[in-house]
Amino acid sequence: MTTETQGASRTYDVRTYGCQMNVHDSERISGLMEGAGYVRAADADAADVVVFNTCAVRENADNRLYGNLGRLRPTKVKNPDMQIAVGGCLAQKDRGDIVKRAPWVDVVFGTHNIGSLPALLDRARHNQEAEVEILESLEVFPSTLPTRRESTYAGWVSISVGCNNTCTFCIVPALRGKERDRRPGDVLAEVEALVAEGVLEVTLLGQNVNSYGVEFGDRLAFGKLLRACGDVEGLERVRFTSPHPKDFTDDVIAAMAETPNVCHSLHMPLQSGSDQVLKAMRRSYRSEKYLGIIDKVRAAMPDAAITTDIIVGFPGETEDDFERTLDVVRQARFSTAFTFQYSKRPGTPAATMEEQLPKQVVQQRYERLIATLEDITWAENKKQIGRTVEVLVATGEGRKDERTGRMSGRARDGRLVHFATGDLTGIRPGDLVQTEITYAAPHHLNADRAPLSHRRTRAGDAHEAGRAPRTAGVSLGLPTLGVPAPLPATTGGCAV
Repeated sequence: MTTETQGASRTYDVRTYGCQMNVHDSERISGLMEGAGYVRAADADAADVVVFNTCAVRENADNRLYGNLGRLRPTKVKNPDMQIAVGGCLAQKDRGDIVKRAPWVDVVFGTHNIGSLPALLDRARHNQEAEVEILESLEVFPSTLPTRRESTYAGWVSISVGCNNTCTFCIVPALRGKERDRRPGDVLAEVEALVAEGVLEVTLLGQNVNSYGVEFGDRLAFGKLLRACGDVEGLERVRFTSPHPKDFTDDVIAAMAETPNVCHSLHMPLQSGSDQVLKAMRRSYRSEKYLGIIDKVRAAMPDAAITTDIIVGFPGETEDDFERTLDVVRQARFSTAFTFQYSKRPGTPAATMEEQLPKQVVQQRYERLIATLEDITWAENKKQIGRTVEVLVATGEGRKDERTGRMSGRARDGRLVHFATGDLTGIRPGDLVQTEITYAAPHHLNADRAPLSHRRTRAGDAHEAGRAPRTAGVSLGLPTLGVPAPLPATTGGCAV
């Protein structure tokens, strides 16, 4: 018996940890729940079903999950009909151990069977016992599932899942599986469906997004896909994350530079500037190649904003290794960076390596890295003062907006901009404004004069109407055998 047949709709709340892939998976979970008759809870603390979509990358992921599960236990005791489900990477890793440690959990599902969640909830409720279902590989590509999008103006589009790399610090390949690529036509169909709903910006997602095409034997497929996105009428911005330096090719740089709606922003993980550490990490590039890619990107797109990921304190990292990381940071001139202190993940080769560094050494290096980065990002942001930028107005980006009378959004290069509205009224999330940068801080820009222009958009209309985009499954399943139809050719043009 489904929820729809039970009278009053049960409510749900999804709580997400981790990367963009998890955020997008949570959109699918919401779509599945609503397709099964559930309604999003107005009060998250009073939801009939709470779903945790977990991450396993960080060392404290386990503690965070079990702490939150512990806080829900009294609520579950008071209301036995409430259900708790745990999915995502940590569920894929820990499996049945979750219900052993937290026996009040009703459902555990993995990264490969998100679509089973409504049925597992029904089964657990009927049988009055926990249901644990973890698959070892995908049955259907996740994009076949219905999706309740969180944004009216920006959408995630998965082009692949899984990863074929063997980085020694990363547990993701063990939890997400080998790379599986969607057919280009399926990707473009989803992009077009989003644009039809009013979405202006899409971000192409993959664990290693620029290796796209490896499964059907076209190493230039990613660049072709970027160019094809340029032919989608009404699509104003295209982003992608995250590429791997070893697979970054000149044709992708050309596609970025020559396709007008592809943004001049690039997130390319560095991890370390030391060749010795990169070798120990099994990152199949070295610092010279990494910096060479950045030089090519900036030669083709001088305005490009480049961001990165950096890990401090990898086993065996010496002071000299760390200094080499700082050297690369100074040469690369990142606009921002996501920085991490190395933490052991059981099941990864790095967890058993010798020369694990003392916490105080890692902390001290981390603080030095942050200080160096802030000097650079602030200097790079100051170069933006006086420039006119196009801002896609967003929600939730500016925590001080209400107090300061500003609104916030992202420039085409991905930088966060807080802008004054002046005498203009009716600016909505999803609309576009042109404004002049007047002030720079290490992590954001301000535009304190009135906008130069304001363009109302269908995305803004959707936000004003409270209408979140919903997309049905647009793929026929896992990639089929054979070579896909070629992507349409596009002529080059000046990037904006």
